[in-house]
Amino acid sequence: MGSDPRLVVIAQTDDLIAPLCHGLDALGWRTITARTTAAAAAAVADFAVEAVVLDSGHPDYPGMARRLRRAAGPRRLAVVAIAGDPEQPDPDVDLVMSGVPHPTQLALRAEQLVRAAIAEEEFELRRTTLAQHGAALGEEKPDPAPLRILVAGGADPRFLALSNALTEAGAEVVAAPTPYTAFDYLHEAAFDGAVLWGAPDHAPALSIASGMKRNTRLYHIPLTLYLRDPGELNLSDLFNRGFADVAAAETSEPETAARVMALAAAHRRLVSIRKALEGARGSSLMDPSTGLFTRELFAAHLARLAEAARQRRRPLSVCVLRVSDASDLAHARAGGWLDRAMPQIGAMVSRLVRVEDTAARLAPEVFALALPATAGAAARLTAERIGAVVACTAFDAGPDRSPFVVEFDIGSAEVGPGENPASVLERASADLIARKGARAL
Repeated sequence: MGSDPRLVVIAQTDDLIAPLCHGLDALGWRTITARTTAAAAAAVADFAVEAVVLDSGHPDYPGMARRLRRAAGPRRLAVVAIAGDPEQPDPDVDLVMSGVPHPTQLALRAEQLVRAAIAEEEFELRRTTLAQHGAALGEEKPDPAPLRILVAGGADPRFLALSNALTEAGAEVVAAPTPYTAFDYLHEAAFDGAVLWGAPDHAPALSIASGMKRNTRLYHIPLTLYLRDPGELNLSDLFNRGFADVAAAETSEPETAARVMALAAAHRRLVSIRKALEGARGSSLMDPSTGLFTRELFAAHLARLAEAARQRRRPLSVCVLRVSDASDLAHARAGGWLDRAMPQIGAMVSRLVRVEDTAARLAPEVFALALPATAGAAARLTAERIGAVVACTAFDAGPDRSPFVVEFDIGSAEVGPGENPASVLERASADLIARKGARAL
């Protein structure tokens, strides 16, 4: 599965796409090129392709996207069109870009679209699991209110024109002239997207982007940098700083507005899916202390996840996190303070996983994660990141006692072909024990 191409590019010639494909390959998005829709459909059916890129100048466009989605079967396919008209999108295409994007930009956008597709797959699976156990999962209906966009930057005719274009597209626009007022607005209300005006030194925009990426509540809001002046820029650096899109100075205001709206709509949809999935936390099926899946419910859902992963040809990994038996936790355990901390720890685990991941409490001090579309090495990094965040939190140990911290022993395993879900959980537990023993030597 790991050697399969991740992305199919459909174009009649290499004129537009050759540099793009080279850049995507270098970023880990292994590509395969198809000249016809039939060849692309065969590649989508034969390989674990996650996304497709369509040259809108191809004679089969539009219509290609629908055929390719059918070829993918139960796997939801992310579809991007390049060199098209963002103001007249194909309804079967997730994103239309007027030019040929920077490879880093396309890789980030493809990652976002694939994550949204996986989240929708998980929503349907989880709704089925809960229904079979007598619980209903609410509909993932996005808020019908207008998309709320923050535009941050000083007054300028082109920036004002962009604000007007966003308003005409149906957005509620909030203008912030400085980074300080931008953060005031961001902390006062929820936004679906933000556009930062690229002043010549970019310092104000970079300051806002940096601050948002350090805040867990603001981290996922998609940021667009609208450049003020043409010139050479390190686009890879800008995208790696957290910008979801960078609109060049020559990009028209209507096109930039269309791209911002597409990002904002995708973000709101993910938020609605997360809210719907979190709606199950209060169900009687969940662990009453943490709101996470119980051992029994997790086992049932893991079986469904494993079958879906096989059908969709996506990886699936499981992690086990067990509170370490460090000696400084003895008092917290004996006095019941560790038990009192478990609801907060469970809430942290729930918040730190992705929308599409499933967190469970297998035992009083043991948690498990099921991570769809995630290979074993990446799953372990996810669990270690969660453990590191929890380890930075101090919990109350009672009067006249210093607060205590909680560290996890971690094990992980990727589901093998045809493997029983119970077996992969056992392998993850065995990995935890083996790693703990290796550290003790």
